[in-house]
Amino acid sequence: MDKQTLIDNLNKDLADELGAIIQYTTYAAKATGPYRPQLAAFFLEEVADEQMHALFLANKIVALGGEPTTIPAKVPAAKNNREMLEAVLAAEIEAGKNYTQRAQEAEEFGDKGLVIQLEDMVRDEMGHSEESERMLRDWPV
Repeated sequence: MDKQTLIDNLNKDLADELGAIIQYTTYAAKATGPYRPQLAAFFLEEVADEQMHALFLANKIVALGGEPTTIPAKVPAAKNNREMLEAVLAAEIEAGKNYTQRAQEAEEFGDKGLVIQLEDMVRDEMGHSEESERMLRDWPV
């Protein structure tokens, strides 16, 4: 794994985290119905984790000699609470896969600190996806 490829891949992850911040913020505003307060709170609680991930990634990209992206990934449209939760679940599962891959790349690159941080981020994303999945289990169709 060469440094530039790692920087490029971390920048893709950063774009995804910036998109997640927008996604959670927007979905919190769009939540409706009797569970709106709880759903909006759930979405807003996730923003802090995504911000920490984004800050870590931006700092690591700079430390490696790169330039952090300022362009977020596209946020999926969602018309209702169920679609929002489904989009969040898909994004969190994808983030977990991406960070698992990135940890392997960091290992190959020889940056043990990055490996550990990325593995922690995998844990965070998997926790988010499990919570989203549990919320969707009995959510009306």
